[in-house]
Amino acid sequence: MFWTLVATVFCGLGAAGIALGIRAATRNMAPKWIIPVFAGIGMLGYLIYGEYTWFDHKQSRLPDEAVVVSTERKGIFWRPWSMAYPYVTAFSTVDTDSISREDTSNSDIVRFTLYRFEQKITDSVSHRVQIINCATRELVPLGSDGTPRIDNLKVLERSDKLYSTVCSS
Repeated sequence: MFWTLVATVFCGLGAAGIALGIRAATRNMAPKWIIPVFAGIGMLGYLIYGEYTWFDHKQSRLPDEAVVVSTERKGIFWRPWSMAYPYVTAFSTVDTDSISREDTSNSDIVRFTLYRFEQKITDSVSHRVQIINCATRELVPLGSDGTPRIDNLKVLERSDKLYSTVCSS
């Protein structure tokens, strides 16, 4: 977050410098107010660029065994540009190295780790061990004590990328 602030300030200073150059080129005929306007546009432009490239940047830093299984795009009211073109605000990945079949009589039960990345004021990452029954497509998170949280049971669609990634490996 610190480096984002530093980069934003420098983009504002650079854009203000362009405005100063325009004033100098026009022998100060351009109005003085273009300097803060350019600075504001430069800072806002950098922040918007950062929002729209956040997902690609995070995805490029993931290890090879991480597979993106879902993304969330949202339009945010106080960011009107996102209403026209929503950007990725969160995504989930499966660590394919963590996929393991349970050693029980039912080999359709698969355990894996699901990671969730969210773009907030500061980026947040959470992970949770989950189990899925590949025969019935039932997904259940495990609690901190290792017991299945049946109250959070979800049935996945056959076309769900999480289902196909976990059950095909």
